[in-house]
Amino acid sequence: MKKRVLAILLTAAMLLTLNGCGKKEEEPAQPVLEAEPIEEPQPEPEIEPVGPAGTNPLTGLPMEPEEETQRPVAVMFNNLKAAQPQLGVSQADIIYEVPAEGGITRMLGVFQSLSGVGILGSIRSTRAYYLELALGHDALLVHAGGSPEAYADIPAWGVDNMDGVNGGSDAKIFWRDAERRKTAGYEHSLLTSGEKITEYLAKDHFRTEHKDGYAYTQSFGDDGTPAGGSTAEHLKVKFSSYKTGTFDYDAASGTYLIGQYGKEYVDGNTGAQVGVTNVLVLETDISVISGDSAGRLKARMTGSGEGTFFCGGQSVPIRWSKADRGSQFLYTLADGTPLTLGRGKSYVCIISPKTGSVTIE
Repeated sequence: MKKRVLAILLTAAMLLTLNGCGKKEEEPAQPVLEAEPIEEPQPEPEIEPVGPAGTNPLTGLPMEPEEETQRPVAVMFNNLKAAQPQLGVSQADIIYEVPAEGGITRMLGVFQSLSGVGILGSIRSTRAYYLELALGHDALLVHAGGSPEAYADIPAWGVDNMDGVNGGSDAKIFWRDAERRKTAGYEHSLLTSGEKITEYLAKDHFRTEHKDGYAYTQSFGDDGTPAGGSTAEHLKVKFSSYKTGTFDYDAASGTYLIGQYGKEYVDGNTGAQVGVTNVLVLETDISVISGDSAGRLKARMTGSGEGTFFCGGQSVPIRWSKADRGSQFLYTLADGTPLTLGRGKSYVCIISPKTGSVTIE
């Protein structure tokens, strides 16, 4: 009997054990967690490049603010055929070309800033009417010699100048280039540089900021193409029987590419053809100085006269005026509206209608 009871108890225990192994306890339900939204990475905003905050008064283009009120530097460039190529002329903000004795021309390049300007030359002598152009910009003049009239007018008119022929300490900013002396001649070899002029001016030889009350008031626009103008994509400016300049409009760059002496007019520093946004041809009285044995000229730079403005492949007639030797040129349309130039460099051709002309093709 005891054995039977024991067998029953063992059987029951085995059944309980088997039932425990055959069924797992249910695990407690886990709470469902909502996934936090993933923020998509946002692209970094494009930062517009910030250019200089100032404006070049001679071109309307951006420049460093501290350079706006500086006195520009006006450089006398030799323009004889034998003196080509000129150096640094493409960096001038304004180029003035005017006849000199014997039918030749010389250029006055005006630089609002010499920052980044390399070698300049070759440098030649000045004349009284170039002094008036420099004074109109309150500029510092760089030259190498001058006519008797110019040398008399420099102190009388208060022209601050650096002379490579009869200068004192300022003559140290010039040097003769050995290769040019050999290939072009002694008179075409005098050079200077933006760096040497800047170093000299830093020694307080002259006032380097504009005088009180001075303002260059020429206005500029993003597109200076004159409204209602005539097509003028190719022009020839005859200064004399010796010198004619050509200006061909290049739509891709929006500039007039310059030529002279039957070739492209290039800057010897870069080998690139010189181009400008604006071309102005001003007519005035030019004649030989009475009794001058070298046939030097006098050119009227004050008063008023006729002219033509070229920009964007178009041209319009204009009038120019200059109140006195210390004033800037003012340009107006035929109806008296002030002329707006295109932002960029300008080339001003000053001719006599008796010996010069403009041909538009």
